[in-house]
Amino acid sequence: MSDLGPVTWPPAPLRTERLVLRASEARDRPAFVELLASADVHTYLGGARSRDELERETPEVPERWPGSFVVEADGAMIGQLLLRRMTGDARPAAAGKVDLGYMLLPRAWGQGYAGEACAAALDWLTAALPGEPVVLHTQTANARSMRLAAKLGFTEVERFEAWDAEQWLGIWSQGRP
Repeated sequence: MSDLGPVTWPPAPLRTERLVLRASEARDRPAFVELLASADVHTYLGGARSRDELERETPEVPERWPGSFVVEADGAMIGQLLLRRMTGDARPAAAGKVDLGYMLLPRAWGQGYAGEACAAALDWLTAALPGEPVVLHTQTANARSMRLAAKLGFTEVERFEAWDAEQWLGIWSQGRP
């Protein structure tokens, strides 16, 4: 993965009806450790990391790089949203495109936050990089992620086997609902 290119980072916080998407701060460190150590969050992401390892290795201000947004609700971090440019070692259909990824703490699931955050990030990206296509990867077994991809307007490009599971790759083109 590489950076997004010619965008100002961090942007002003992105605000929705219920959420703020912003750059990480030191106060987010405990939530990042919780997010990255959660077996539930990482069911389809290759498995959680050890909490002890994360406590040792997570910097004071975690994940502060272009394309990494904290998803905040009611003043507290509930997840992370990522926009990263795929490099040449990605699937051919994804190489060079921006990849959308997200993780929410289990207590935030089922409330529509992922869709709200992703829609806000896609709106921001449309303004920051007009015409930029976006890809999304998920395991086909992740029914929630598959539903969200469809709701956001991603269309299937391919399915493939990786990490001992069927993967789904979709693309979103600006100007489509």
